[in-house]
Amino acid sequence: MNSYRRVLPLAVLSVLSVLSALAVPALAGEPSVDEIVAKANQTAYYQADDGRANVHMTITDAQGRTRERKFTILRRDVKDGADQKFYVYFQEPADVRKMVYMVWKHVDKDDDRWLYLPALDLVKRIAATDKRTSFAGSHFLYEDVSGRSTEDDTHTLVETTAAHYVLKNVPKDPKSVEFSSFQIWIDKRTFMPMKAEYLGKDGKKSRVVEALEVKDIQGFPTVVKSRVQDLKSGGNTVSEFSSIKYNIQLPDDIFTERYLRRAPRRYLR
Repeated sequence: MNSYRRVLPLAVLSVLSVLSALAVPALAGEPSVDEIVAKANQTAYYQADDGRANVHMTITDAQGRTRERKFTILRRDVKDGADQKFYVYFQEPADVRKMVYMVWKHVDKDDDRWLYLPALDLVKRIAATDKRTSFAGSHFLYEDVSGRSTEDDTHTLVETTAAHYVLKNVPKDPKSVEFSSFQIWIDKRTFMPMKAEYLGKDGKKSRVVEALEVKDIQGFPTVVKSRVQDLKSGGNTVSEFSSIKYNIQLPDDIFTERYLRRAPRRYLR
């Protein structure tokens, strides 16, 4: 449940429309940048029509202290390769139990995001300006969950190795983000995005997001373990995915404000 089009959600990732790409000419037999990104987008974000996964997140700070989060992610495609909906329900620890994060991902405008805080019985809209802040106290960002649109960046194929296509991505609006660019490694066989390295404004590597383990599930290559490292703080977060299922026929009405307060338990077990 991760993506290039919306850059590595948890695997999320997610998580990507037609590119404005500065592509180097494709070698004979090699796909173009547009083709690479389209295939990576499909592999990372649009496996089957819908899906679910349990996530065990371990957050480690620079001193080696750890905290944990456990939650379930539900995902439904509105249209293959286009809009999607995500529902994230937290089970542990106690201070976040029953908290819900919901996203309506759009390809032609800013995503809609909601956060339900059960302790206050409050539904909060998350502004587009908050998308690059911490997700549930981890080193993942809200944008890592719902994804970053490829239209926000200019993409260049900088290297082709025996195993990967390597693309450099430069934000079109540098003031809107804390990084100056990032490179992403895409597996040539599966087109799964395997690693993204971000450079800070000072040109130094600041953040790394990577898939640590990929398995075949129901015929789909799927990230089952991922990690993000904050090279400035020294901390990292590892997410492990289990009970992954595809094509479970999730009803569309689950992804509405009504179910923020009343969790769809049938699909969360």
